[in-house]
Amino acid sequence: METLDFDKRINTTIDKLSDPESYKLVCHEHLKGEPMPSNESITRIIQLVREILFPGYFAKTTLRGGTSQHYMGVYIDELQQLLYGEILAGMCFECDGTSGKVARHKAKARGCAVEFIEYLPELRRQLVADVEATFLNDPAARNFGEVIFSYPGIRAITNHRLAHKLLKLKVPLIPRIISEMAHSETGIDIHPRAQIGERFTIDHGTGIVIGATSIIGNNVKIYQGVTLGAKSFPLDDDGNPIKGIPRHPIVEDDVVIYAGATILGRVTIGKGSVVGGNVWLTQGLPANSRVIQKRAKDIDITDGSVL
Repeated sequence: METLDFDKRINTTIDKLSDPESYKLVCHEHLKGEPMPSNESITRIIQLVREILFPGYFAKTTLRGGTSQHYMGVYIDELQQLLYGEILAGMCFECDGTSGKVARHKAKARGCAVEFIEYLPELRRQLVADVEATFLNDPAARNFGEVIFSYPGIRAITNHRLAHKLLKLKVPLIPRIISEMAHSETGIDIHPRAQIGERFTIDHGTGIVIGATSIIGNNVKIYQGVTLGAKSFPLDDDGNPIKGIPRHPIVEDDVVIYAGATILGRVTIGKGSVVGGNVWLTQGLPANSRVIQKRAKDIDITDGSVL
């Protein structure tokens, strides 16, 4: 009798979970034969790109003479197939529910995959510059290999530059998934739409947030806990947030932003400026500015209390 009661309760729960009314706001109509994005495949794409760009670091690639072209060919072939499938899935996911959309998107998805692969040499050049800048900006870094293997900033910026290129190719959904994978792995949250220049250094990195319309110049260095965010945004006549307007900071070349600093709104931090730790800014700075918190005159070293 007790078993029947348990079965009844389970069946009632199944009925509730199967009710379309309970999930209609987030429902995706998945047509037969339509590919769906796969976290497993996207994870593999990221692994392949990292190994292609930094041979020998993220797989068992050997660098003996005459073998690198073989490995590159194998990796590129797998990458092309996976990337094509995920781009197609992203296009189908965000398309309307009409039939025939898979066939319509196939050629475009294939073209995007090939164009992305053609971009990989340039992507490597950018990331090598990021590695070099990170090494030169961190006295604790012993060599380039340590930076590539273990620095979360390099992992995060690799994902970002990958995702940003796909976004520029007008690939939907997949870039955001790639950026959030880096966020989960490193604690660094960079929207794929953010524009980031060359020789970018992230020191430590945990808790960094870089918003979608941020623009960052060359030779910029930021520390953990930095936020390049937005202030309250305007609403339309129906009370909904207006999307697509520039809401995040512009950081010009050669700027350093120290740990915990928060910069909000469409403000410009001028070239060569230094923003101190825990500073809160909602206005721009001219070039070569220095901003720090106001310091207490005297501090009792024994207990830290201000006199």
